[in-house]
Amino acid sequence: MSRVGREPIPLPSGVSVAIKGALVKVKGKLGELERRLSDGISAALEDGRLHIRRSNDSRQQRSLHGLSRSLVANMVQGVDQGFTKDLEIVGVGYRCEMKGKAIQLSVGFSHRVLFIPPDGIEIKVTPPNKFSVSGIDRQLVGDVAAKLRAIRPPEPYKGKGIKYVGEYVRRKAGKTAGK
Repeated sequence: MSRVGREPIPLPSGVSVAIKGALVKVKGKLGELERRLSDGISAALEDGRLHIRRSNDSRQQRSLHGLSRSLVANMVQGVDQGFTKDLEIVGVGYRCEMKGKAIQLSVGFSHRVLFIPPDGIEIKVTPPNKFSVSGIDRQLVGDVAAKLRAIRPPEPYKGKGIKYVGEYVRRKAGKTAGK
């Protein structure tokens, strides 16, 4: 059995799970998420824990077993605590500010970039150069954070751009003048 897949998912207080065939709905204090499990993967609620099981030991079922367990565990954690990605802007004159629900970035272009987050995502700005992306869907939070970083990824010479907090940007040596 999959080491990840056979682990039961503990349900914190305040989180309820509804299983209807292959559809798993998780509801908590922060919201509600649902996911359809792959064919051959099933979920069962036993003793306040959620168990993910597979129908056979084929290669595809084994690979989907741990994945399905991780996805459902992320749903449970998302509706209970949520997920956050912190980003920072590095560069002279680079900054960000909120315009309603959208974030406006000044990152060295001739224009300001306005990014409108999708539903379920909240962006908080700590002026002038830090912001965080938060929500209950881990995949969506990571996707939005990656899209924001892709607007101006950090460059290797001075490190200017948008990067994750704690991300190491490998630096290159610049040109050297010589005779």
